[in-house]
This record gives sequence, C-alpha cells and structure tokens, in this order.
Amino acid sequence: MDDGQPQTASATEFGAAVVDFPGRGRKRDVTFDRRELMAILNVYGRMVAAGEWRDYAIDHLPDRAVFSVFRRTAEAPLHRIVKDPKLAARQGAWSVTDGHGRILKRGHDIERVLAVLEKKPRLVDG
Repeated sequence: MDDGQPQTASATEFGAAVVDFPGRGRKRDVTFDRRELMAILNVYGRMVAAGEWRDYAIDHLPDRAVFSVFRRTAEAPLHRIVKDPKLAARQGAWSVTDGHGRILKRGHDIERVLAVLEKKPRLVDG
C-alpha cells in the first residue's frame, strides 16, 4: 500500500546482526594477555621451525583459556596449554597436558610450565 510516505525498513529486514555487549553482571571469558600469548607463541614458533607442530587453536571459555597445538589440523591436539585462574592460589593457574589429558607440568609461572614442551628426550646408553 503506497500512501505517499517514504518506506522504512527495520534492521532485521536487512539481516543486520545484533551485537550483545557484556554488561556489568555478565561474566567475561578467560583470555591470554599479551605477555602470556607472546611466551606461548615463542615456543610454538620454535616447534614449528623444528617441524614438530603445524597448527594451533585458541579457546576462550568462561572458566579457562586453552591453547591447543596440533601436528596436523585433522588430528587431536598433541598438547594443551591451559590457563585456569581458579587454581592460581593453589597449584598454579598454568598447566600443560598431553594428547591424552595427562598433566605434564603445572605451576604459577608460564615460562617454567612451558619449558616442559622444549625438553629434548635424553638417549640412554645401554
């Protein structure tokens, strides 16, 4: 029906997305800060250069942040680097797990926890 008035369309008619900004009462996801991410990416870069790792994924969840590393994209992660702030006062917010979920190292200092990923296996003379 044309009554001579200009037609206006709502934002939903054009498929515009509604952006939900976190409010005061809403809990934010756990994230890595710049220093933490740089430490992780330094180890990741060395392992990529060595041909050990090829891909990664970052998950920011409500209770923890996870950096997963892969040998191939289609496989399960080789290792997970986890930041869990709830454990910061006890055994440390940082942990590194293997592909089966076993904790390889846990602690308060990210640099010391990441060192477990760079240790070379020792050959035993027999």
